Amino acid sequence: METELLPWALEGVDLGADVLEIGSGYGVATVILRTRVAHLTCLEIDSGLVHALSRRMVRTNVTVTHGDATRLPFRGKSFSAAVCFTMLHHVPTPAPQDRVLAKVARVLRPGGAFAGTDSLTSPLFRIIHLGDTLTPVDLRTLPSRLESAGFKETAIDRRGQVFRFRATRGT
Repeated sequence: METELLPWALEGVDLGADVLEIGSGYGVATVILRTRVAHLTCLEIDSGLVHALSRRMVRTNVTVTHGDATRLPFRGKSFSAAVCFTMLHHVPTPAPQDRVLAKVARVLRPGGAFAGTDSLTSPLFRIIHLGDTLTPVDLRTLPSRLESAGFKETAIDRRGQVFRFRATRGT
């Protein structure tokens, strides 16, 4: 994460000072991101992970919030950027994935960046997710889905079984 995935995902992306991380999980990306921004807000749906990450982030520039990315509990235009790493495939179907994209656009300031990564499906990826939600993101439709959500300047790049995406919130 620190030496390959995160640098590649965020290459050329201006995060600004107030960033939202969606689906922070165990906080692998959080500990790296928090050193790059003035304030980081993490949103996580799993209450156990929220509790554990909150304890680890006491007296730091990180706020950990329990919530669902399809119903972001933040005011509009609150963040300079938003990121998510290997989480979109955990959203149950494309329709809620689209709600996540739209909610992210709502909470970003105009011109704010949205960047992240996810994995492409493979036999091993499916095995890892047995008994878990797995809805792979279709790279062919992701640019138009981002644009429908209110983003512009979308870009998708693939590296092996991983892809990165970037988009900018319109005005």
